[in-house]
Amino acid sequence: MYIIKVKGKAKIPDYIQLRDENFVLIAYFRADRPLKNMDKYGLEGKEEAFEKLIAELPFGKLQALNLV
Repeated sequence: MYIIKVKGKAKIPDYIQLRDENFVLIAYFRADRPLKNMDKYGLEGKEEAFEKLIAELPFGKLQALNLV
């Protein structure tokens, strides 16, 4: 799975995209609102690490999602 942070403009907020190994969009949500159904994407129990990653993630850089 891959993650990318997209910079918003003016009134449009920043967004996070989660993509699968074929780069198909599987989730799209605001960066300031955590993902609600994390178990749907196999990320249950990793909420704190996920929020920390989002805060540190640079805009526009696609990277593999590796939460430990």
